[in-house]
Amino acid sequence: MPELAWGRGWEEALGEQLQAPYMRELSAFLRAEKAAGTRIFPPSAQIFRAFQLTPLPQVRAVILGQDPYHAQGQAEGLCFSVPAGVAWPPSLRNILKEWHEDLALPLPQSGCLQAWAERGVLLLNTVLTVAEGQAGAHQGHGWEQFTDVVMQRLNACERPIVFMLWGSHAQKKGAFIDRQRHAVFKAPHPSPLSAHRGFLGCRHFSRCNEWLTAHGEQALDWSL
Repeated sequence: MPELAWGRGWEEALGEQLQAPYMRELSAFLRAEKAAGTRIFPPSAQIFRAFQLTPLPQVRAVILGQDPYHAQGQAEGLCFSVPAGVAWPPSLRNILKEWHEDLALPLPQSGCLQAWAERGVLLLNTVLTVAEGQAGAHQGHGWEQFTDVVMQRLNACERPIVFMLWGSHAQKKGAFIDRQRHAVFKAPHPSPLSAHRGFLGCRHFSRCNEWLTAHGEQALDWSL
């Protein structure tokens, strides 16, 4: 596991998890993968990037993905985001189509969503690494337990948070969220296989801001 520079608040919330037996086993698994010549995405310095860019006290909304993109040059430690200059994967294309139509903002030049992360949107995958060309290859090795703890810590926050859960996997992960303090918006996954069944037209971006302002919080700046 790489050395980790947490964003503010996360070390207190999660630091002890890195010493837990399941995380030591996960670290050993990742080392064995690398020793066997497996390319792992994102690069090790970006595995925990979501926590570095979005300090816990600043989390206003959460978008939950599954595992990182598994092609070279795509994954950058933020769910659904790709570096500037990289072609948009199909799910990201649908996300930005919905964002564009919901907020009447011009489509961006880049598929990098870092600006959202820096303004309080935690872009979290439930599994933080993947093997090149093998979607889901690192599921079941401990990441899910780690991100369960992340979701529990977020649920415990007094400040209201909007959870945007796209697809059945994300919705199961957020099933315990306290709806008395937080908002949970559900939609099908933005994948081309399911986006037409209700993701397109869900208006989660504008609904997020409406809910935040109704609960005494400042609206998020969703521009890119």
